[in-house]
Amino acid sequence: MLDKIFCVDDDSITLMLCKKVIERAEFAKEIVTAQNGEEAIQYFHDLAEKQKAGASISYPKLTLLDLNMPIMNGWEFLDTYLQCGYQDLFKEAKFIVLSSTIDPHDVNQTKNYPIVIDFMSKPITKEMMESLKSKHQ
Repeated sequence: MLDKIFCVDDDSITLMLCKKVIERAEFAKEIVTAQNGEEAIQYFHDLAEKQKAGASISYPKLTLLDLNMPIMNGWEFLDTYLQCGYQDLFKEAKFIVLSSTIDPHDVNQTKNYPIVIDFMSKPITKEMMESLKSKHQ
């Protein structure tokens, strides 16, 4: 079981579904959410500041990231995350793009981001979580 999973999606129903499925699969002790990439970057920024100040922090080892969001989309989030150097601070953090897009370009573009380990289509299911859980134990 992971300590923490981060779900980033602008759709409140998708966030609620993510929480329920992750809870039922007993995949994480805590589920953190954000409704766009800007909120997600702020979350990692705040964690980085606490870590730099010497605080002991727990960060999500896995983030489920939507692509199509207002304010800052998933691609902009990934670019900003890397530009800020968070991959060096949170070395074990990995990302799964969870999207309803059917554009093959989006699937291929995830390969340009070494921190993205998979692309999954919405909606999230218990079977998807069980599969991830078996890979992360």
